[in-house]
Amino acid sequence: MPAVLTIDPRSGVPIYLQLIEQVKRSVALGILQAGEQLPTVKQLALDLTVNPNTVAKAYRDLEREGVIETAPGRGSFVRADGAEESSRAAADDVARDVIERAVREAKSVGLRRSEVRDLLEQALNHWLPEEA
Repeated sequence: MPAVLTIDPRSGVPIYLQLIEQVKRSVALGILQAGEQLPTVKQLALDLTVNPNTVAKAYRDLEREGVIETAPGRGSFVRADGAEESSRAAADDVARDVIERAVREAKSVGLRRSEVRDLLEQALNHWLPEEA
C-alpha cells in the first residue's frame, strides 16, 4: 500500500476520523484499488504512533460503511465488489465533509448565509463551470 495515511493531532479532528477520511479519499482517487490490502491495525498504529484501538475503530467504521472488508487471519482489504459504487460514495462523503467544515468555518468567522452562498457560487463557477 502506498504511504498515503498521515495524521495531524493538532487539527482538532479525531484521529480515527482523519484515518476514515483518508482511506475514503484514497479509494475515491484510485490510490487504493479494489482488493488492495491495508496495513494491519498494529502496523498502522506503529507507523503513525497512535493507539491500536484508534486504528481498529477506523477500520470497523470503514467496514460498516462498506469501504473495506476484513478477513480474520488475512487482514483488511479495499472491497472488490461494487468498487466503483463505493468509490463514488467515498468521493461524496469526502466532499460533503470538506464542504461542511468550510461552512462551519465561514460561520465561525461571522459570514452570513448569503455571503457563503456567493463564495460557493464563485468557487463553482471557477472549478465547475456550467456546460454549454
